[in-house]
Amino acid sequence: MTNIKDLFQIAADKKASDLHLVVGLPPALRIDGDLTYIQEKKSLAGKDMEQMVYSLLNEAQKEKFLRERELDIGFEIEHFRFRINLHFEKGNIGLVARVINDKMPTLEEIEMPNVIYKLLDLQQGLILLTGPTGCGKSTSLAAMVNYINENRFCNIITLEDPIEYLFKPKKSIIIQRQLGSDMVSFAEGLKHALRQDPNVIMVGEMRDLETIATTITLAETGHLVLATLHTYNASQTIDRIIDIFPPHQQSQVRMQLSTTLAGVISQRLLPKIDGGRVSSREIMINTVAIANLIREGKSAQLKTVIETSSKEGMVSIDQDLQRLYKEKQISKETAQAHMISPELLEKFKFL
Repeated sequence: MTNIKDLFQIAADKKASDLHLVVGLPPALRIDGDLTYIQEKKSLAGKDMEQMVYSLLNEAQKEKFLRERELDIGFEIEHFRFRINLHFEKGNIGLVARVINDKMPTLEEIEMPNVIYKLLDLQQGLILLTGPTGCGKSTSLAAMVNYINENRFCNIITLEDPIEYLFKPKKSIIIQRQLGSDMVSFAEGLKHALRQDPNVIMVGEMRDLETIATTITLAETGHLVLATLHTYNASQTIDRIIDIFPPHQQSQVRMQLSTTLAGVISQRLLPKIDGGRVSSREIMINTVAIANLIREGKSAQLKTVIETSSKEGMVSIDQDLQRLYKEKQISKETAQAHMISPELLEKFKFL
């Protein structure tokens, strides 16, 4: 039987972002966005899969997994952590593990725009990091928290499911809480965070109405809050937050967002021409013009303001994709596949 720790090590050595284990198929890795089988490994049998997965779990975790049929856990080998999702498919156990290097990323290494440094120096407000699954939100969020850790004397509380990057306190105190073992839910963790004297709160994911409402309230009450959402751009982010509330509360939430929101960073990871991947980001800063549109429910007009506000550090996803194409980092096909208005790319010609 294959040792599951060996598979984790192979994923780390090959610089994969994810490891996929499915009964009836060989182990697979996602490398630079593409899935590929580990050629030297045979197809996985159901019994072997059970033994491998159960070797990662204690009795309480095994009982919860069998009861709920889903489980998220963290696992660690030398220099790497893994965010693992366990599930059932067609009656068999399945596993997907996200590979996390224990080397803490920096804002410089992930090429975060300069305006984000200014956002992270704020004493209060809500910073949202959004994008589809697998777009590097966890890495960017870790780099942002670590920047605060290195530059400010703060009490930072993170709420995660599960804990991914392990922060080492530098100038700041950092309290990392994991769903299940350290708190019952994100909403409950957020409620009690106020009694823990926080300056900065990081919410791994705003999943439901209660979590979103509490997150906005914390940003209103004098804290800097960093959180993630699975949305593609700034306008969709605003709509998603507003729409989750009942109609009679939406006007109030628009008002709250217009005053508490500091900025939205919407990112995706794209394949580079010369190999590897690069981030493309839409940046929206909450200026007076942006706040007015949020308050008035005119999110469809946000894109126009973003595109005409480069002096404030804003950039639309189309503009950033054009930049990456012009710099020969991504192909024309990749840029157009992710643009809202792909016809804009036709005017660019390489020199």
